[in-house]
Amino acid sequence: MNAQQPRAASTLTVDVVIPVLNEAHVLAKSVATVRKFLQENLPHRWRVVIVDNGSTDGTDKVAQELTREFNDVAFVRLDQRGRGRALHVAWMQSPAAIVSYMDVDLSTELAALPRAVKALSEEGYDIAIGSRLMRESRTKRSFKREFISRMYNVFVKLVLFTKFSDAQCGFKVLTRQVVEHIVPQIKDQSWFFDTEMLVLAERQGYRIKDLPVKWDEDDDSRVKIISTAWEDIKGVLRLRRLLWSRAFAEAAEIHRKRAQL
Repeated sequence: MNAQQPRAASTLTVDVVIPVLNEAHVLAKSVATVRKFLQENLPHRWRVVIVDNGSTDGTDKVAQELTREFNDVAFVRLDQRGRGRALHVAWMQSPAAIVSYMDVDLSTELAALPRAVKALSEEGYDIAIGSRLMRESRTKRSFKREFISRMYNVFVKLVLFTKFSDAQCGFKVLTRQVVEHIVPQIKDQSWFFDTEMLVLAERQGYRIKDLPVKWDEDDDSRVKIISTAWEDIKGVLRLRRLLWSRAFAEAAEIHRKRAQL
């Protein structure tokens, strides 16, 4: 993509999306932490956008109270579950020039966010992702999760010939152009959403920056590792068929040529 000129801090808008499912016990504390960090470290206009997709524990009531208390907090309520669905809706509705998301447990150190925004607003990248697998990264997680994560990312590289290092880290930042062009193409509405977005974007010429991050595993994580990994593998094979199709190859080539103009 063409390099962008640096934007003035007063005009650049950033939405930080936090998808949640039954997180009433931690939501207010996490939002307070994020708001404090943004106030002190992100010299742009920003919002925190909470997306509740199917909670039954009163998460929506906590989120609504936060929107009444703070004018820089917004709330979107969805009845259907799926992290991908939550991000799709929030990003497509957002008016911000740059959108992002992070997990409500804040496993990824917030210091990565200003670096990611700078990569997009000043360095010409289109997507910035947190990577737990770079040499400079510092992670704390179980051997089981570490092993599955590394094997999955190797699998993605071998099957889809990708260059980015960590498909599933819960920390990503992207430009409005990527949202409008790539997000509508994504079929998955759950955990494979991240991988599908990155693969489609990379194949169509968008520039992705890997950022080493400090990442601490959340002991309360309710992700079902084995079943999620199996769904991801099926998603990779589906993407492989798509990428090898003539129609996709021709469309991707047209977009790459336009981006170089």
